[in-house]
Amino acid sequence: MNEIRLPGYVNNVEASVRAALAEDLGTAGDHTARLSPDRPAQARVICREPAVICGRPWVDEVFRQLDPEIAVDWLVGEGERVAADQVLFTLAGPARALLSGERSALNFLQTLSGTATAVATYVAAVAGTGCAIADTRKTLPGLRNAQKYAVLMGGGINHRIGLYDGILIKENHIAAAGGIAAALAAARALNAGVPLMTEAEDLDEVRAALAENVDLLLVDELPDDEIREAVRLTRAHRAAGGKTVIEYSGGANLDNIRRLAETGVDRISVGGITKHLRAVDLSMRFV
Repeated sequence: MNEIRLPGYVNNVEASVRAALAEDLGTAGDHTARLSPDRPAQARVICREPAVICGRPWVDEVFRQLDPEIAVDWLVGEGERVAADQVLFTLAGPARALLSGERSALNFLQTLSGTATAVATYVAAVAGTGCAIADTRKTLPGLRNAQKYAVLMGGGINHRIGLYDGILIKENHIAAAGGIAAALAAARALNAGVPLMTEAEDLDEVRAALAENVDLLLVDELPDDEIREAVRLTRAHRAAGGKTVIEYSGGANLDNIRRLAETGVDRISVGGITKHLRAVDLSMRFV
């Protein structure tokens, strides 16, 4: 089975699982599981629909925290596409621990697999255009790092992880600063040592951003002809030695994603891949 290498920002698996188990078990534990004899048992987890699987480290950690003797045997790789009714992994260990960990483990797996599956759908929709699908900060509270990782498993790329690892000047920042030039100047003065990114709502703002050689330029809901012109300006800027990457931002969905990708932008950010979440249908059955 493939080795899982988590990105550096995913450093909270143990804490996330501990919080999930505390939420489910409380201080009294699993009363219902005590109805069953605590004898050795086996179970298998099945995916009921086609999906891209993501979340193995969280599942493993759930059962490790409940009972290190539980054996989790994965039959699919992280990021692997599976068919309906495919067995994902089997479990062997004390029956009560398997029952107590079932919901927390499946909650992580169904959520992260749902994210990865959504991303993969968008990636397929822009195939051949050279355009990447990027995430946003519109994530489930407490699960941002996990969902950002799931985006990678679905074939997408990460935007900034949080407010701490990039400067992104948006329309409200521009308005508060008195214009895009003033906002960019203030950002340069911070000397924060992080990527500088800005939205642009018209071609004048595009030109101002390129003049500052920003790391990332987000064209926000511009008409297609203006997006193409922004792409042309950005490519000319790069040909002259600039570094700016151009991204479309705002209102992207499966109905318009292909059309937007064909404007030539380098990437498109899609908030829906993490906020409009549809969990994958999973079930655990004792055997």
